[in-house]
Amino acid sequence: MNLKNTVINAFNDNRHALIYTAGAVLTALGLGFGYIYLKKPKKLTRVGVVSQLVIYPIKSGKGVSVNTAECLEMGLKCGQLKDRQWLVITEDGKQVTGRQEPRLVLVTMTSEGEHLYLNGPSMEELRIPLNQKGNPVFNCRVFSDDIQGRDCGDQASLWLTRYLDSGKTFRLVQYESQMTPRRPVEKAPLFPASEKVVYPDIAAVMLLSEASVADLNTRLELDVTALRFRPNIVVSDCGAFAEDSWVQIQIGNVQLQRVMSCGRCIFTTVDPDTGIIDRKQPLETLKSYRLCDHSEKEIYKTSPLFGQYYHVKRRGRFQVGDPVYIMS
Repeated sequence: MNLKNTVINAFNDNRHALIYTAGAVLTALGLGFGYIYLKKPKKLTRVGVVSQLVIYPIKSGKGVSVNTAECLEMGLKCGQLKDRQWLVITEDGKQVTGRQEPRLVLVTMTSEGEHLYLNGPSMEELRIPLNQKGNPVFNCRVFSDDIQGRDCGDQASLWLTRYLDSGKTFRLVQYESQMTPRRPVEKAPLFPASEKVVYPDIAAVMLLSEASVADLNTRLELDVTALRFRPNIVVSDCGAFAEDSWVQIQIGNVQLQRVMSCGRCIFTTVDPDTGIIDRKQPLETLKSYRLCDHSEKEIYKTSPLFGQYYHVKRRGRFQVGDPVYIMS
C-alpha cells in the first residue's frame, strides 16, 4: 500500500473523531466570544442629572423629597419609608386615591425610629407604631387587582376620617413582605413577567424631566411643577421629552429599563399644593399635543403621554446630583 492510500485510510478511520473535535473547538470559540461580548462593558453616555428623588409612602399622599434612596425591585426606599406601600381604603377594602379624595395629596407620612408620623392641614400630628403585627389584615382592591394590607389601627382610621371629612370611614393599611404583590403584566403586557408592584397604579419607578414640564408650562396659563405628575426621579440638564428615547439607563449603580410611557388621567388636575381638583388642566393641554401614535392606540387609548415607566434591572443606590447615563 502506497503512502497516499495509507493517509486516505487513516483519515477515513478517524474522520468522525476529527469532525467531533472540530465541532467542539468551534463551539468553545463561539461560547468564548459570546461570553466576552456579554461581559463587555456597556458604553455610557451622559444625558442628564438627577435633580429630585421623591418617595410617596401613601398612595396619593404627599411626596417626600430625599437626597439619597435605595432603588429596590418594587420601588424607592429611604429609611423606613417605601414608595406606595401604604394605602387608604374604605371599610369594604376599596382603594381611595386623589381622584376621589383630592385633599389626600396633602397628607404627609414621615418616620423616626419605630414610629410613623401623619401630618395634614389643620390636623395635629399623629404618631403610630411602624409595625402593628396584631392588627387584622384586609383584602384590598386596587383598581381591579386584589392585594392585602395590614391595618394600621383605629387611631390612624379616626385621623384620616376626620381629615377627609366626607361622611365615610377610612382606614390605613400597610403592605408586608410576606404578602403577594401585584403583577403589572396582567394589565399591561409590555411589562416583564417578573415585574412586581404593591399599591402604585402600575409601575415601580416613573421618571420625568424638568424640560418636559417646562415645555408644558409654555402652553399653560398657570405653571405646574414636576410633582403634579408624581415622578420618583426628576432629571435636569436634558431636552424636553428626551426621556422618551432612553431605553436603558444607569444612575449611580442602579440600572433601569424603559417599559412604556405613562398615560395620564384626571389625577393630574389635582394641585399638589392645595388639594383642589380642576378636572381640566393640565390634562386637556397634554391631550392637545401628547397623544400616542395611531399604532399604539390599543396600549394608551386616549391618554396623553408624560413621563416614562421603568423596570429595575439592577438594584442599588442613587442620589440627587448623580449623572444619568444611557447604556448602549
